[in-house]
Amino acid sequence: MPKMSALEASFCCSAPWGLVARRMIPWATQGFPVTGDVLEIGGGSAAMAAALARSHPRVRLTTTDADPVMVEAAQQRLAEVPLAQARQADATRLPFEDASFDTVLSFLMLHHVIEWERTVTEVARVLRPGGAFVGYDLLASRAATWVHRADRSPHRLIEPGAFEPALRQASLEPVHLRDSFGGRVLRFIAQKPTNTQGPPDNDNASRRTR
Repeated sequence: MPKMSALEASFCCSAPWGLVARRMIPWATQGFPVTGDVLEIGGGSAAMAAALARSHPRVRLTTTDADPVMVEAAQQRLAEVPLAQARQADATRLPFEDASFDTVLSFLMLHHVIEWERTVTEVARVLRPGGAFVGYDLLASRAATWVHRADRSPHRLIEPGAFEPALRQASLEPVHLRDSFGGRVLRFIAQKPTNTQGPPDNDNASRRTR
């Protein structure tokens, strides 16, 4: 899994992003009741994880990142949060057993994973039956492409319409997909069926709004 650019890493560790993260949690989770054992993938310096821990103090939170510098920053940020930890992990090869988590969170990181579909498959593997994959990410747009070319960060933006099939391929049922900011950002909630013998029933159509 590629590391973020120096510019993004600097912003991720900044005080302004920490302040923004506190207000982002309700928007990013769309009111989903985050409980139990929670995994955040690509959590950077844990700004979102720290904000989540404040708003959901009973969750048992593990935040991960591929970059050891980010993991060290996350460990420092979460040092006084008793139910939270930070670990180094590649989101395409998560070092956790099957069915380990009730919720997996992904905040603006999938587009940095070249093989992001592989990450979705890993998310499905570590989720417990009935668990949910929740977060948001960038959709492919001219503006997003320009920004990422300018900062030279590794990326593969998610093409509009590509995310739902990837969820279904991983046997995750899209529950709520919402386009925001003129179709440039996708917020999502997808659930792992309690019956994992096969892909979810297509009659249970996702709700997609703008």
